[in-house]
Amino acid sequence: MSYNEIYADLKSKLTDDIKGNDTFLRREAERFARIGNMDGVKVAGELLVENMPEEELEEIKRITHLDGVGLDVVHKQITDLLEKHNAVDAKPIAERLYKKITVEFKETDKYKYVSTRNPFEDNLMQILFRQEKTLNRAPFDLAVYLTTYAYILTETGSPFDAIPVLRQAIEFNPVDCAPMFELAEVYKLLQNRKRLIEVTRDTIKIASSPVTLARCYANMGYALTDSGDFDDASGFYQASTMMYPHKMIPYEMRHLAQLKGSPLRRYTNEELTEIFARYEMKFGFNPEVLRVASELAAHYLGERNIPNALNALKMVYNMTRDDNIKNIILKYEPDADKHPLIPEEDNN
Repeated sequence: MSYNEIYADLKSKLTDDIKGNDTFLRREAERFARIGNMDGVKVAGELLVENMPEEELEEIKRITHLDGVGLDVVHKQITDLLEKHNAVDAKPIAERLYKKITVEFKETDKYKYVSTRNPFEDNLMQILFRQEKTLNRAPFDLAVYLTTYAYILTETGSPFDAIPVLRQAIEFNPVDCAPMFELAEVYKLLQNRKRLIEVTRDTIKIASSPVTLARCYANMGYALTDSGDFDDASGFYQASTMMYPHKMIPYEMRHLAQLKGSPLRRYTNEELTEIFARYEMKFGFNPEVLRVASELAAHYLGERNIPNALNALKMVYNMTRDDNIKNIILKYEPDADKHPLIPEEDNN
């Protein structure tokens, strides 16, 4: 069903009973969320707002607006300034947005807000980061908003102040790699090798694409080059190119060879395993991440929800390079092979 069809269908089922409508629409929103129908979630949310008594509507506007402007619009103002390389003017706006978020979406003894963006992140978070509290989905991508503020803090000379902001961003979405990578960049700047390795190890556990995993390995190569562990650094750079051949890695390896004073050699798989083990890591994806994507693909295929099934299948293919998975993708999307299934850029 299209957005308009869902809207007409739900609207026709509403009555004069405000409480009954509220219960019905919340149930529908949860149902649409389970099957990954974002149009349905959006329609149910809009109708919930339309159905609310005026005092409740005003309270929601108070929480979701800053000086009468939606928080998403405020964030867009900030990113527009950053695109113009104007971090100085963006900083006070981002700071006010940060304070608004920390007040209105504060964790309590009973519940916490999360800003996962899709069924995959929902399921992965529940498995890797089990919560005893009730989880409320925030109406905005708060992890992204806080990561933007942390970036501005770093760019304007306050990298230490960015660390707690990024930790909060990770709390809102612990399976989003973006704030993890930004935190890694802060630790690079501060030359804190221990923390850089720790955050990279944590990022590897949630990585769901070759590009992301390759970036993790490259960060390890950087950290170990900086500390003089040239042989291990070479191994991680080699692993990075095996996972995804980013154009900058050969330059990093050339620099490493110059520092080492001799050509870099190619390691066997057994040797790479030993190098990874020294840092409590394993080459490849976390099996739990692959399992979640595989189970989602099977679930959506069973539900005949092809768009969401394809999203999950492409994730599985990117992690496995399994031709059987690729053939299933091509069955439902014949021109998929005309576009790279493994993207050149990936924020996750």
